[in-house]
Amino acid sequence: MKELVTINDVGPRDGLQNQSRTLAPAERLRLIEALLAAGLPAIEVGSFVSPKAVPAMAGAAEVVAGLPVGAAVYSALIPNRKGYDLATAAGVTQVELVVAASQTMNRENINATTEAAMAGCEDIVTAAQADGVKTLACIATAWECPFEGVIDQDVVLGLARDMFAHGADEVVLADTIGAADPAGVKRLTQLAAQEFGADRLSCHFHDTRGMGVANVAAALESGIRKFDASIGGLGGCPFAPGATGNVATEDVALMLGQMGFTTGIDLVKLVAAVDVVSELVGHPQGGNSIRWLRRQIEKGTL
Repeated sequence: MKELVTINDVGPRDGLQNQSRTLAPAERLRLIEALLAAGLPAIEVGSFVSPKAVPAMAGAAEVVAGLPVGAAVYSALIPNRKGYDLATAAGVTQVELVVAASQTMNRENINATTEAAMAGCEDIVTAAQADGVKTLACIATAWECPFEGVIDQDVVLGLARDMFAHGADEVVLADTIGAADPAGVKRLTQLAAQEFGADRLSCHFHDTRGMGVANVAAALESGIRKFDASIGGLGGCPFAPGATGNVATEDVALMLGQMGFTTGIDLVKLVAAVDVVSELVGHPQGGNSIRWLRRQIEKGTL
């Protein structure tokens, strides 16, 4: 049997939060339905943040209410305890918390020190354990910060250690601005996998410098078997200068299939989801492989 690698599509949240066109909840649900039709097993469906801070995520509770039950593992980003309370009241059973590996990024992103962000993380994880809610603790700027430069890997490992000690179910190592390279990815993920176990880790890469899929391949060598990706390569953090699109779901799914892994994703229907999101945001989307994928569909070989 082929080994399973899970792709968590973050397009409906991370992919849409920095677009020029704001999508209504019904439009975001249409995108999620297209991803479900393609067989995505996990989807980040939105974030419970202030609509003033991130207008694109307004109506997150309405999106959650419209999700087909049991069709995939759904998660939502929450910035603080208020966000957690709103998310769980809406029925979210898996939440993602974010703490950056650099002080400056935490101040820019959530207006807090790293220590304060970690304290908030501990409070939420404690509440989540009592509520039976799964927590994904994301370490942003795990390789490089747009303000402070290259991050010491010991800082990242220390944050991961504390997150697991607090009770987080999973730690996500995130290359928020797409500055990592395969050698650096392998160094950090190997150390993290050795200490915490690869099955408790996932990775989140951006394709800013064109190394997104290469970084996925490097993390695969360390045993990581879960990755964030975004349909059509959508993405970009409004609080991190230089953070362009996430690594495209279609690029990651294609590469994994050619490498002998299974994802459960239908590439033809995934291209159809790219068409949906292109229509919704008002301009063409697609990863590096999209032209090749379209040619194979035309020839009937995919």
